[in-house]
Amino acid sequence: MKFRPMVVGVGLAALLALAACGGAGNSTSGERAPQQASGNGKPAMPTASPARSPAQEDREADEQDTTTAQISTFALDVDTASYGYARRTLQEGRWPAPGEIRPEEWVNAFRQDYAQPPDDGFTVHVDGARLPSRDEAVLRVGLQTRASDASERRPANLTFVVDVSGSMAETGRLDLVKSALLKLLDQLAPGDQVSIVSFSDQATVLASMTPLTARSELQSAVEQLSIAGGTNLEAGLITGYQEASKAFRPAATNRVVLLSDGLANQGSTQWQAILDQAKEYAGKQVTLLTVGVGRDYGDTLMEQLADNGDGLAVYVSSEEEAAKIFATQLPATIELRARDAKAQVVFNPSVVESYQLIGYENRALSTEEFRDDSRDGGEIGPGHSVTALYSLRLKAGAKGQLAQATVRWQDPDTRAASESSGSLQADDLTPSLWDKAPVRFQVDVVVAAFAVYLRDRKAFGMDLPELGEQATRLAAVSEDPMVSELATLIDKARSVG
Repeated sequence: MKFRPMVVGVGLAALLALAACGGAGNSTSGERAPQQASGNGKPAMPTASPARSPAQEDREADEQDTTTAQISTFALDVDTASYGYARRTLQEGRWPAPGEIRPEEWVNAFRQDYAQPPDDGFTVHVDGARLPSRDEAVLRVGLQTRASDASERRPANLTFVVDVSGSMAETGRLDLVKSALLKLLDQLAPGDQVSIVSFSDQATVLASMTPLTARSELQSAVEQLSIAGGTNLEAGLITGYQEASKAFRPAATNRVVLLSDGLANQGSTQWQAILDQAKEYAGKQVTLLTVGVGRDYGDTLMEQLADNGDGLAVYVSSEEEAAKIFATQLPATIELRARDAKAQVVFNPSVVESYQLIGYENRALSTEEFRDDSRDGGEIGPGHSVTALYSLRLKAGAKGQLAQATVRWQDPDTRAASESSGSLQADDLTPSLWDKAPVRFQVDVVVAAFAVYLRDRKAFGMDLPELGEQATRLAAVSEDPMVSELATLIDKARSVG
């Protein structure tokens, strides 16, 4: 990450720069303003001395001095679409568009090993590690909900809104969507109900809300999906929400699942009208899951739809990924554990001189909004983990509590608010990130640093070979295929750049 020279050592990029000699090798509330989708053409490759964009300047200014801002507050986010789409882009030999890289989604795409709570709340895991300079460190806040067996969950009303416009004609794109839907229908329980809406120039209801006892009718509706016309995403989404609303069951989980490349070109394409619809229905307890597909992908629209629709955004580019999400993850995580979940980290100014949260730029909240239950947070399902990383500058020789992290959420049904906290003492910091910190912690740092490098194209002494060395080492230690893939992606970025 790019920081002012006086705080070079604070950034995650600087953490990696130190790897060669050190180891094996409050902001105001605001949501990101919508932008029209680009064609996601290949962006200019990074140069040795890139010009600083306004977004980069804003991120530099996010470093907080604890004498004036000791509290960091943000809404939780379990989206992973940013990582999924960037992974495909790199695999195709293209450099991801910087505006589509959200580091928190990269980190949250990777498996964690946080302990689960015994109840329907959260465990709060706080740890940290020092860097060789001793006055620099990285802090990790990990939040975890309890997993549940799909057989134990409440019934679900799922409305699938499927894009069949001309842009979905890319080889294998609609086939991937159909395959994913058929896999999910095989996994759902008899008490579940499904409706299917397709859209191109107009929206068509292929199946009204149908119980899974009539699975064959739903499978036939999926097989009817075929390519035609433009992309009237607004018509598809509104029709889907109307179908979900007509069949709303108070005792069930009611969700719309949008499967699209997010490239709206008909109906209302000014985005805010579409986002307002998502927010309105979220207030009626009909949540949204966006599933992105395709080489050209409207990432920002799909991500903002998920945020406004009290849901999450994922991206799939292969049969394997579709099977993982639709046949394994979605059936077990259809229901919610927490609504409007937020995190707040309070730093001790006698121990921490300054800090910077990595990512979550468009999830920032003011201090006062943490306990304002009318302010949107993130919706979290069973078995989900959320990780936030902070880069820190410590005061020399300081002792005592370094930080306290608190998560606040509302019960999905009663809206009763609860909180849970965890803290870390300065003496409990791991002495060396690369030598002593838990493997998952090290992986989180490498993933975040790689995302920041791709986004900001400047990393104060850090280069991709160093990142690749760390990822390769951690792949062997963790025996995790995703970490092995990460090392491959870094190699791809080196060849692209």
